[in-house]
Amino acid sequence: MRTKVATLLESLRLGGMAKVLEEELNRTEQLGTSTSETLYRLLMEEYRYRAEKTVANRLKQAKIPWQWTLDSFPFERQLAVNKSQIQELSGLDFINRAENIVLIGSSGVGKSGLAIGLLRQALLGDYRGRFYNAQDLMDELYASLADASSPRLLKKLAAYDLLVIDELGYLTLKPEQANAFFKLMEQRYGRKSTIITTNLDYPEWYDLFHRKPLVDALLDRLQHHCITIRINGQSLRAPAKQKSE
Repeated sequence: MRTKVATLLESLRLGGMAKVLEEELNRTEQLGTSTSETLYRLLMEEYRYRAEKTVANRLKQAKIPWQWTLDSFPFERQLAVNKSQIQELSGLDFINRAENIVLIGSSGVGKSGLAIGLLRQALLGDYRGRFYNAQDLMDELYASLADASSPRLLKKLAAYDLLVIDELGYLTLKPEQANAFFKLMEQRYGRKSTIITTNLDYPEWYDLFHRKPLVDALLDRLQHHCITIRINGQSLRAPAKQKSE
């Protein structure tokens, strides 16, 4: 009978229950637990199994390039970052409010680490998210124009609860890429949260996109519900200074 039950669980794709079936049935025999308790434990194991699988899939689909977390961020080295502010953001209320975050600072100050840490926190919190290098995003948007798939791509990107766009800096952009990026931000405006890391302060975005009316409209939407974090600190890539004895 155990073999039949195990086979049936596998056929029904109840992998969590199948994994612990033998252990739980042995427990029932040894301890004399009730049928309802055994069933409850099996169902809870299936629930846990599916929840872990869902989180693993979300992490995989987010395309996070580095295994960074907020717990591993060196706040003690980057004093220009307000740790309390980041901890508050890790509560993810900014996603519920559809607020954006723009991290501005020089290369190596920890912008990407904070963005990825917040994205990972969101994925663990049952939100859907995606990481993009800015140039890769622009290239993908441009490629979608060639096969007329841009509406489908924009719809997909606009649906993410949290979209991280990393290294929006001195890129080489075609007018079509700038237009597509503006459409994406327009579709996410007031609905979903976006985190952008950049080494350009807002006035320098005009030099990046080369179209003042477009940048005016972009910044108006982006900054309307936005938390701007400027990190004026030293690069974390530099060797840590040893304390003098």
